[in-house]
Amino acid sequence: MSLAHGRPYLAIPGPSVMPDRVLQAMHRAAPNIYEGALVDMVAGMVPDLARVARTEGNVAIYIANGHGAWEAALANTVAPGEKVLVCATGRFGHGWAEMGEAMGIEIELLDFGRKTPIDAQAVKEALEADGAQAIKAVLAVHVDTSSSLRSDIAEIRRALDETGHPALLMADCIASLGCDVFEMDLWGADVTVTGSQKGLMVPPGLAFLFFSERAAEVRRAMPRVSRYWDWAPRADPAFFYQYFGGTAPTHHLYGLRAALDMIHEEGLEAIWARHATLARAIWAAAEVWGEGGPLTLNVAEPRHRSHAVTALRLGTPHGARLREWTDRQAGVTLGIGLGMSEEGDPDGRGFFRFGHMGHVNAHMVLGLLGTVEAGLSALGIPHGRGGVAAAAEVIAGSEPRRG
Repeated sequence: MSLAHGRPYLAIPGPSVMPDRVLQAMHRAAPNIYEGALVDMVAGMVPDLARVARTEGNVAIYIANGHGAWEAALANTVAPGEKVLVCATGRFGHGWAEMGEAMGIEIELLDFGRKTPIDAQAVKEALEADGAQAIKAVLAVHVDTSSSLRSDIAEIRRALDETGHPALLMADCIASLGCDVFEMDLWGADVTVTGSQKGLMVPPGLAFLFFSERAAEVRRAMPRVSRYWDWAPRADPAFFYQYFGGTAPTHHLYGLRAALDMIHEEGLEAIWARHATLARAIWAAAEVWGEGGPLTLNVAEPRHRSHAVTALRLGTPHGARLREWTDRQAGVTLGIGLGMSEEGDPDGRGFFRFGHMGHVNAHMVLGLLGTVEAGLSALGIPHGRGGVAAAAEVIAGSEPRRG
């Protein structure tokens, strides 16, 4: 007997759960893309996007995924043959480096592994060693979706400032924007990249670049930028078509408008607090499970853990068996162990991930954890008892008790 019939729950770290309000906004006939309501809506939406990134800088929108955002960031600031410093804490730091290599950019890689965040002191030493100041940009992933590590972007800016190095600071916030605290201007990021399918709660297909005036000056000094990736006309379009380098992604834009309305109605600070509490509930459950079995959180130190995604190790073959059970028996899809291969587990099948980003609340998280706890029991996987109860205590403690 399967208990999976009913509304499924996609608990992977993106695409995230899409609100009904977003889906309903997208369910409409095609609009005029040359004038009228859509044009006016996008003009008002751009400053609302900047509010989510906490910047007064420029905004460019692309019909692309996060990989497109990576390429756009580099295409506007780094020419073939020039050098960037890439800080990797998981699969996506390496992915951004691979993107640069394919563009003919020289890569200096600082690999911090998959269990520790970016070490700002190591970044500072690498910048000090660059006597010719050949490094054009420092690339840092704020939250690596594969490892669930969160790094301190402000500390990396401090390393740049203390060395007096002119390199741009680029932050990948694809997994973190609208979930974890991020302050683009306050923390001194020159370029921020993100996508639509995680904290912004919209289907995959939109990529966003936020860039400072300092980054814009670097763009203006570039000998050439490919027409499609050029952020200049997108950030300051002479006519609507230039926002998107062609035909607008009409229905994604309607969904994005609805999502931004939801974000600003709740308030970013409240959203950050909600994600933090739900993340702590997940960690509490996982720590209890781990007391009586092989399950471990990938990131040991809580302050280095993302509030949007949690990577866990259960070991082979348990990780893959658990994911299969929760999906087929209970209708809950867990994330694969992407980029988490290790000796004896080349495909990362002993790992799995929880996505808890965007449109997620207490009952969704408790349902997710209850399903996982049931799966551990059904499969006979050793684990500590009472994980869901521990998570419930975290959630119960998030509001003052009455009476």
